[in-house]
Amino acid sequence: MTTPVYDDQNVFAKILRGEIPSEKVYEDDRVVVIMDVMPQAPGHSLVIPKAPSRNILDIAPDDLAYAIGIAAKVARAAKRAFAADGINIMQFNEPASGQTVFHTHIHVIPRHDGVALKPHTGQMAPRDEIAATGAKLRDAIAQEG
Repeated sequence: MTTPVYDDQNVFAKILRGEIPSEKVYEDDRVVVIMDVMPQAPGHSLVIPKAPSRNILDIAPDDLAYAIGIAAKVARAAKRAFAADGINIMQFNEPASGQTVFHTHIHVIPRHDGVALKPHTGQMAPRDEIAATGAKLRDAIAQEG
């Protein structure tokens, strides 16, 4: 069985290169955090390591550790910003798991008691909605320090 090769034409690689716009809420030299354009709940964001890797099966351990640390920071901010009762942290690996973009990324999704996640339909949310939730999360992350 051959190991799949990283494809630098995936949508997140293009976002990292600035070829596709995104609603960034945090960025440093190792990760970028963007709002999911197909949010399953208000405040759904993605932590994307800048180093190329397909998923947890080939990411460098220090890049994974750093990304999960940022995901925790984003989770605390999202819980506060969206008055969430809980937070889902999700990360998919290979098609059988539901992975559709083959660049490592971590979903951070605010949750509210009794409210189901929206299905991942492939339909993008309105740009103004993404911008508004992005601004709210960006402010909360900045308060996290």
